[in-house]
Amino acid sequence: MKTLVVGTRGSQLALAQSNYIIDALKRVKPDINWELKIIKTTGDKFLNETFEKLEGKGLFVKEIESALVKKEIDLAVHSMKDLPSEEDDALKIAAVTERENPRDVLVSNKDHFLSSLPRGAVVGTSSVRRKAQLLNVRPDLQFSPIRGNVNTRLRKMKELELDAIILAYAGLKRLDLLKEMKELISVKICTPAVGQGALGIQIRSDDKGTESIVSLLNHDATQKAITAERGLLKCLGGGCSVPMGAYAELEDSVVKLRGMVCSPDGSLCLKDYQVGPVSDAAMVGRQLAERLLGKGAKKLINMETDK
Repeated sequence: MKTLVVGTRGSQLALAQSNYIIDALKRVKPDINWELKIIKTTGDKFLNETFEKLEGKGLFVKEIESALVKKEIDLAVHSMKDLPSEEDDALKIAAVTERENPRDVLVSNKDHFLSSLPRGAVVGTSSVRRKAQLLNVRPDLQFSPIRGNVNTRLRKMKELELDAIILAYAGLKRLDLLKEMKELISVKICTPAVGQGALGIQIRSDDKGTESIVSLLNHDATQKAITAERGLLKCLGGGCSVPMGAYAELEDSVVKLRGMVCSPDGSLCLKDYQVGPVSDAAMVGRQLAERLLGKGAKKLINMETDK
């Protein structure tokens, strides 16, 4: 029996996501033996550092991509939000699976909603995107950087007596922890990260055999929505230290893309919207990026990238 090795991070969520993909692959290709290989990434090695202090892009994918190029694994499962906009020509995303709800959620063991958090409340997050957008609507909030897997963050919320933490709906759903959610935050308040909620299956560009199998899991609508979002990201530039986000929705043959770039302190938040043909989703992303750049997005991006 042929064996294909799937590379993944070792976090609880990454394993849940990878096992979900393997189960789906087993259904379409039961005659293949699927093995899982855990690879530790840069982002996993420095859990005490906030993202903006870690240099470079692809903090959660570099080592996995290296293993793929070296043929130590045959395919990799990534959260699409972790993939940098600049792709290695030797690799390709062969499938993007159907997206979970991409929105952020507020979790509070003190029974708070975003609007009812007391003045000066302390919110846990290491995401500059979430922090900047929440400061834009609640400049009185204080923030405590917390990292680690979802259960670790839930534990730290209680141990540090935080008023709330912000997590992704998709992560809670995949770990069967939606009971912890207090509020689903509107995308008008907190635009998701590019690709949030979707999983990508990466292979070597010349591996046609694996591509023919993996492509069976591709969800066309999600793939096109993510293409628009990543078109915006690629045109704007910037990494995880830049507060930016995007969310695309498809309606018939049209893609509707929402984009955001904020100053780190949330005092200035540029938002815009672009509609265009699904057949050229990447172009819609580029057009929205140009609109945001015309409003001064480059200056906000350079605030972080010039540090």
